[in-house]
Amino acid sequence: MRIRAVALFALFIMLPVWRDSRAGSASAPTVDLPRDAVGGDHALATARTETLRVPGLEAQVEILKDLWGISHIYAETEHDLFFAQGYSAVRDRLFQFEIWRRQATGTVSEILGPRELDRDRGARLFQFRGDLEAELNHYHPRGSQIIRAFVDGINAYIAEAERAPDLLPVEFEMLGIQPQPWTPEVVISRHQGLLMNIGQELNLGIAVAAVGAEKVKEVSYFHPGEPELALDPAIDGSLLQSEILDVYRAFRGPVRFRPEDLAPRFRATALDEGTELALVGEAVDPWGPEGERLEAEWPGTGSNNWVVAGSRTLSGHAIMANDPHRVQAAPSLRYLTHLVGPGWNVIGGGEPVLPGISIGHNGYGAWGLTVFQTDAEDLYVYETHPDNPNRYRYEGAWEAMRVIEDEIPVGGQTAVRVRHKYTRHGPVVYEDRDNHVAYAVRAGWMEIGGAPYLASLRMDQAKTWEEFVDACNYSNIPGENMVWADADGNIGWQAVGIAPIRRNWSGLVPVPGDGRYEWDGYLEIRHKPHVFNPDKGFWSTANQNLVPPGYEHRDAVGWSWSDPFRSARIDEVLATGRRFTMSEMMQLATDYLSLPARSLVPMLRAVELTGGSAGDRERAEAARRDLLDWDFELAPDSREAAIYVSWERELRNQMGPLVVPAEVRSQLGGLSLKKIIDWLGSPPTWFAPLGDGDPVAGRDAFIARTFADALDGLEERFGSDPWRYGDARFKHVRLRHPLSGVVNAEMRESLEVGPLPRGGNGSTVNQAGGGDNQTSGPSFRIITEAGDWDTAVFTNNPGQSGDPDHPMYRNLFEGWATDRFFPLYYSRDRVEAVVADRVVLSPAGR
Repeated sequence: MRIRAVALFALFIMLPVWRDSRAGSASAPTVDLPRDAVGGDHALATARTETLRVPGLEAQVEILKDLWGISHIYAETEHDLFFAQGYSAVRDRLFQFEIWRRQATGTVSEILGPRELDRDRGARLFQFRGDLEAELNHYHPRGSQIIRAFVDGINAYIAEAERAPDLLPVEFEMLGIQPQPWTPEVVISRHQGLLMNIGQELNLGIAVAAVGAEKVKEVSYFHPGEPELALDPAIDGSLLQSEILDVYRAFRGPVRFRPEDLAPRFRATALDEGTELALVGEAVDPWGPEGERLEAEWPGTGSNNWVVAGSRTLSGHAIMANDPHRVQAAPSLRYLTHLVGPGWNVIGGGEPVLPGISIGHNGYGAWGLTVFQTDAEDLYVYETHPDNPNRYRYEGAWEAMRVIEDEIPVGGQTAVRVRHKYTRHGPVVYEDRDNHVAYAVRAGWMEIGGAPYLASLRMDQAKTWEEFVDACNYSNIPGENMVWADADGNIGWQAVGIAPIRRNWSGLVPVPGDGRYEWDGYLEIRHKPHVFNPDKGFWSTANQNLVPPGYEHRDAVGWSWSDPFRSARIDEVLATGRRFTMSEMMQLATDYLSLPARSLVPMLRAVELTGGSAGDRERAEAARRDLLDWDFELAPDSREAAIYVSWERELRNQMGPLVVPAEVRSQLGGLSLKKIIDWLGSPPTWFAPLGDGDPVAGRDAFIARTFADALDGLEERFGSDPWRYGDARFKHVRLRHPLSGVVNAEMRESLEVGPLPRGGNGSTVNQAGGGDNQTSGPSFRIITEAGDWDTAVFTNNPGQSGDPDHPMYRNLFEGWATDRFFPLYYSRDRVEAVVADRVVLSPAGR
């Protein structure tokens, strides 16, 4: 194993960070640069310079790696710019790239054996099989050249690693594998996209078949309006089962390693102290389609962004802030880069395996994204021919499925032959031959342009709002809220994402594939909801319902949205009428105030906390007094936050069995906290049995019982120790690596990062998820003042490198965990002042 040297490593303990008042300073955030690191002369004198000969380049390229691990790439040609982006990113994240490639190409079984066959079959079943050149050029007029240059850069470094195995991170030695070359098909893979609701669709269908559409709607949170959930009579609901989507879930889920996959000296054993074997097969995948998915306990993930017009800021510059909430793991999903070349000067973050910048700024405008609910998937149910399962009924006639023969390599045995089947609607994911039924997924993301985030290439060169909106029209996946702030003080919002038009059904339950349920094309993206320079001077999105009243294209917009708490809190702050600063935007991004707590805590005031011993009543009264005097901040050092979050969890956990029929609890998942608060405020009849027939008395009894249970849980958790929310036994962050659960204790400490205290939960702007260990939320943040570009700040948890032996694997973790920010310099002078590594790439032979 080679540990790459990094100049100025001693300075990492003094990393400049932006601090807010919670980080121990009563003044506004400032930049605290290391002494003597301000001048360019210092950086030039101390930065390590490395010159590399790289076949495939047209001219010399400079990569300036700053103190925080961001590669600022300066190239003379567009080809070299994206070649160098691929080269630099894979150099930092090689193992991440290799696992991505295997997931995209359906070759995981080649290293992990037959247990991964379903994953590989699914990846190949849903592989893009259209016109490759049209696909690549959808994302940019020169998309084919850009993506191929990016791939060539990746392969140039992989070739270097093949010649010099000491370049490989330790994971390759653990698994006994070598990285393999990329192709453009890997870049455009859809396996990692936030593809929306097909799983929800099947679950709702199962639930409707079991308890009826009205009961499902009663306990769910659909809006705006009320969707139709009844199953078509042609569908036998009793045949709907979870296994129908097994192959879909397999290719979309995280790669799960086992101890036997590793070389013996790295494996976990029952004797390894501190190694939790329960994690085997449950390691978090930092590159999986985690996104806006449900927490283990309840819905709690999402993303935030907002823009503030220049008229509402103290500087007169518009401000853009964004923190997409994805999986928290080591290494990070996100990766920051600065691309400077002919026609390009763009900086920001995205997924390291994709060219361009998904979230950032380009010297003209800044943009960010959150998920906007767009349902681009449907589950179709077919009657198949009793004598030939490859034929299905469509419009009264029998139609043949298209069949593709394939061969999947499997480690340790001969390749397995499979048959991929397709109806006119899409890939067949399940066949019930006993009942002559087949199921297929129709997906808008299978169309040209369905690769996630690649349309950012067009956004990266937008100079005006009009150009940005035009670029957005190419952004098919995922459905997103794109916000914009430019140097002229303008702000805007444009919802994007491929949106099938359904004229005669909601898209929330499976439908027959017999021709009666067809999409009526796609809504042109520019016709999705949008605003430009709203009168209120700001705009925010946090995955909430933003469908305008009377919106004419309601049949092309989804029904399921995040609870409104994060968005309401952001708007509450932005609507104060103040003229805002960057410091205040950083404080808002890390805000811990809980709006649900502000609604729920007053309900304790009139409840009789009876039952148990006198000591229990005294404990409950003291806890109630603490909460009634509390500021609703879920701060790490707060006793009140510990009490409240424990109670909120009990409310969620105990409300489910009270209102959701037992036979469909696994399908309907966690309840909306917004609905729970509404039910507690105006108690429905299901509370009546708890109050001798009186729903109000039953509601009060429910509150008292859950509060007592929360306090019991805290005593079990802390014993006689003081209660503190951000305790290692309560809210904390320990970042897991995909191999965490299968390695020995020593190696696990090398791979994992943390723990450190955290605050917040799934409903705070500083979104920390619903569990004790934060496994989702804003690992990446960016805030930028349009026109004063060097004042931009960022976080990326835990660091830019994916190599556990590299100093930049975890160098940003503590700053992120304590809600601080790092400078995101843009001008060459500022970048030169903080260079840690200077890499010169020269064409081979020069």
